[in-house]
Amino acid sequence: MDTLPRISHNRASDSVADTLRASILGSVFRPGQRLDVKLLSEQLGVSPTPVKDAINRLAAEGLIEIRPRSGTFVTDITPKMVEEIFEIRCALECLAAELTMARMTPALLARFSESTRQLELPVGSEEERTEHERANIALHMLFVESSGNQRLVEMYRSLNAHLTIARIHSRQRPDEHRLDAELKEHRALLAAVEAGDTKNLVKVLGDHIRRAGRNLVEDVALARTNGGT
Repeated sequence: MDTLPRISHNRASDSVADTLRASILGSVFRPGQRLDVKLLSEQLGVSPTPVKDAINRLAAEGLIEIRPRSGTFVTDITPKMVEEIFEIRCALECLAAELTMARMTPALLARFSESTRQLELPVGSEEERTEHERANIALHMLFVESSGNQRLVEMYRSLNAHLTIARIHSRQRPDEHRLDAELKEHRALLAAVEAGDTKNLVKVLGDHIRRAGRNLVEDVALARTNGGT
């Protein structure tokens, strides 16, 4: 198992949970990998108790699976799981868009315009791809966080943890066809926001999320076929 940094004993459960979560999302641990509580506690320099507490917390978040009589494993991301997550994400984000439009201000509109502009920058290098993904997430989070519904925000963020794992472990090189489709969709989103057309915004956003979902399902399926997960 990969070496992990030792952490202080202060608030050990929180620190362990943060470290394990970052290791899962950062690809230190792969989907389906078994986690050894004793080994983790030795590497982190803490007793098994905070490790078990952290594992239970991450299991509640869906990042870890505890299988009776089998062990503890990083959640395995399947195409079916990604499909189901995108169905929920679509419903949440479309609701968020409706709520956000009712709260739209000139300042918020300017933020949507700037976020869309960031997504029009070239994507060629790995660094540019990473920045593009960050900007893409930021645009969608802008809809959600501007909704004024904190419970919606929390539910949406819990879904994004799984999608981050799926993207990390099924990462493909930038696809020009997908990038072109995405660019057109983002421009259509901005046009609907600028026009104050909530009905069209929800339609365009729903189509955009479903298309992105189909693409990621394909990527995850391909990665599993090639032994990537």
